[in-house]
Amino acid sequence: MDDALFESPPVRVAPGAVHLPGRLSLDTRVDLVRRCREWARGPAGMRRHTMPGGGTMSVSMVSLGWHWRPYSYSRTLPDGTPVQPFPDLLGDLAARAIEEAYGVPYEGDPHDVALVNFYDADARMGMHQDRDERSRAPVVSISLGDTCVFRFGNTENRDRPHTDVELRCADLFVFGGPSRMAYHGVTRVRPGTADPALGLVGRLNITVRASGFDG
Repeated sequence: MDDALFESPPVRVAPGAVHLPGRLSLDTRVDLVRRCREWARGPAGMRRHTMPGGGTMSVSMVSLGWHWRPYSYSRTLPDGTPVQPFPDLLGDLAARAIEEAYGVPYEGDPHDVALVNFYDADARMGMHQDRDERSRAPVVSISLGDTCVFRFGNTENRDRPHTDVELRCADLFVFGGPSRMAYHGVTRVRPGTADPALGLVGRLNITVRASGFDG
């Protein structure tokens, strides 16, 4: 990933699901936090989506490449504002993470969409599948700021079996293959655990995906 890696080995959580602890250098973390702040300023900006049942997500989100809302993608926001472009650096990072996780170069669909999620101390993410993409290429999750408890479940339902994984700042998590459609979520954030050097209160998660859509 970066020139300066921590030495923690990859952790296989389930078939096709691999935790890569501490893979981002401090310089990369600082740069990604800076970029997230730029993306959050707009033109679209962060928003909390309203779910079909009427509830509002506790996580704030901005999309890059394609705009996601429950449960579809589009090239523009509802008001016609264009989606911010998908940065090549996230695609490169995702490809390198997949190569390390699986031990082979990535040759699948190009990653072209990222969801940047901000969690404050009270935010959670319910168990869900990433199923709105046409592609079933692996998903790569990037963690910045506060530590969270990430619940990684099975592909059949939101119930057990599941595994709780602590995702810390600089961690990557890859899930594809037999785990691509696994239910997953965030059950809690641990406030005050972010590296002070980032100047970040809360947690940022960048989820990088391949949409499989044309255009």
